[in-house]
Amino acid sequence: MYYHDKRLQYPVQVSEPDPAFARMLQQAIGGVEGEIRVCMQYFFQAWGNRAPTPKYRDMLLHTATEEIGHIEMLATAVALNLDKAPASLQAEGAADSIVGAVMGGERPRHIIEGLIHKNLLSTGLAAMPVDSDGVPFNMSHIYASGNIAADMYCNVAAESTGRVLATRLYNAARDEGMKKMLHFMIARDTMHQEQWLAVIEELGGAATQLPIPNSFPQEKEDQEHNYDFFVTSLDGSYPEGRWTSGPSIDGRGEFTVFRNEPLGGEPELGAARPDGMAQVEQTDATSV
Repeated sequence: MYYHDKRLQYPVQVSEPDPAFARMLQQAIGGVEGEIRVCMQYFFQAWGNRAPTPKYRDMLLHTATEEIGHIEMLATAVALNLDKAPASLQAEGAADSIVGAVMGGERPRHIIEGLIHKNLLSTGLAAMPVDSDGVPFNMSHIYASGNIAADMYCNVAAESTGRVLATRLYNAARDEGMKKMLHFMIARDTMHQEQWLAVIEELGGAATQLPIPNSFPQEKEDQEHNYDFFVTSLDGSYPEGRWTSGPSIDGRGEFTVFRNEPLGGEPELGAARPDGMAQVEQTDATSV
């Protein structure tokens, strides 16, 4: 069950509407790095969480709900940046006088017109659940494995790419109101990265959580290659680093280097099945 407050989580103000920036903000709404993605990811991780203590489920629900507020802020920002867009670009002089004035003549007009047409026809110059290219958000980007450690690492990655996007938008923003909104969202991305890593630490840190899942008996995996760095270059050269020598992160092995070579033979699949509708030559080896 959820409640709402009609006030925004953080002020959203636009002094100079910018349709091109509205398009860029759509990536933060419906892109792979966007707020819909993390919102749904945290919700589904929470709803499927099984643990003796409910605190991780509760924590995820708090943060997922916070992300709804971020989507609301961005949707408001998109609408405000489209506020001065013409309702009809076919009107004489509309595109040049209004879009040109908003854009300062610096960005491709066809991009702006395409965005305005789409937003006008679909939502009346409001935000949409799409990325900056108009591609609808795809739930296949949601990671909720049922393994708390795996999910936390996925969340760190999601917040990291989200913060990269938010900082790029901040640098691209011309309007001070947009910079102010984004500086808040960047700060929240900082916290969320730290938050998910704090869960890993509280669970015992990487040494106890890796490899994931830690519930699988490690003696059942290939003990010869579980800490090898495979070298796949023709000349045998490789980049030396923390991953090529010394103790593994989990403390259970030693990093070593293995010159990649075939450990198996050439695959032989045999003749094709007659009912698979292959060619006759594929089903009868004597005819080849």
